[in-house]
Amino acid sequence: MTLTDVDRKLAERYGRTRSAASRRMTWVLVGVVAVAATGLLGWSTVSDAINSVDADSTGFAVVDEHTVEVRFQVSIRPDTKVACALEAQDPDHGIVGFRVVELESSNDHTRALTERIRTTAEATTGFVRSCWIL
Repeated sequence: MTLTDVDRKLAERYGRTRSAASRRMTWVLVGVVAVAATGLLGWSTVSDAINSVDADSTGFAVVDEHTVEVRFQVSIRPDTKVACALEAQDPDHGIVGFRVVELESSNDHTRALTERIRTTAEATTGFVRSCWIL
């Protein structure tokens, strides 16, 4: 179906059709929103990675019936204070020792550490539960 000139003029006058400029503006707006959303997602990903703590248990040694030694490494942005929760467990995975260690800021990105945990019973494992930025 084709419109006559009068029908086309009436449709444009009363807003029944969209002009080319209006369609172009809609697509420009959609593009701007998409670029802004992509930038925001990228920034939040980078900022989370910059401000994260990576802690890995590298070993443990049972010193005696009431002490376990935990070896671990912490990777963090230099000059950042960190606290880590260390845990010792018995053969039934019951917690027999727990300690929070605060680490002063350092120029090193990764640090290897060894800490002792006092236990209420003989432990069979020791590890880093979690670390966080202070």
